[in-house]
Formats: sequence, C-alpha cells, structure tokens
Amino acid sequence: MMTLKLQIVIAIAILAILAVLVNMIRKRSLELKYALVWMMVLAALLIFDCAPVLLNIVSNFLGIYAPVNMIFFLGFCFSLLIIFSLTVALSRLSNSVRTLDQMVALNEKRLQDLEQELKKEKEKNEEKTDHHRM
Repeated sequence: MMTLKLQIVIAIAILAILAVLVNMIRKRSLELKYALVWMMVLAALLIFDCAPVLLNIVSNFLGIYAPVNMIFFLGFCFSLLIIFSLTVALSRLSNSVRTLDQMVALNEKRLQDLEQELKKEKEKNEEKTDHHRM
C-alpha cells in the first residue's frame, strides 16, 4: 500500500509531466495526435494514484496476482502502443519522402530541359545576329 506522501509526490510528478506535454503542444513542438497516448496514460496513472483501491480491483478482475504486476503489464502494453504509433508515423513519413523525392527529380528534369531549350534558343539568336552582321 502506498503512503499518502508517496501518492502526493506521484500526483505532482504526473501533473508536472502533463503540464510539460500541454506546453509542448502549445509551442507546436509536439503534435496533439502523438501526445494523446501520453495524456491517456498519465490520466490512468493519476486515477490509480488517487484511488489505489481501483488498481487492486482491476488487477483482481483481470486475474493478476499482484497490482505491481499489473503496472508492469500496462507499461508493456503502453510501450507496444507507442512503438506501433511511431511505426505508423514512420511509414507515412517514408512515403512522403519518397513522393517528395520523385517530385524533386521531375522538377530537376524539367529544369534541365528548360535550360537546354534556352541554350538552343540563345544559340539560334546568336547565329541570326552573326548572319545579320555579315
């Protein structure tokens, strides 16, 4: 069982982390969609911290012998959720980079074609001015 002093320290730590998250979202250094998972976990931790009896009830309901084991299990599940969401984000970014790379290659090709066309036009104009001088 946790002492009241420990519960208060944990609650303050959770609220401090939550404040940092909100500040990062406000400054746009963290997107809301990535922060939501963290906020949900912090909310669950705060609920279990404020009402430790709930942790016992939920762990007994799930058939987990010790509430501490449930905390580790939830941490493991949370880690898997974070890894999955980061993998999805990485896949999207990889696709975006591939698309942008293709667009840059096409634009470079167009630029080369235009430069060659401009060079040919310039050469034609020089030939015309040379013929007029003679």
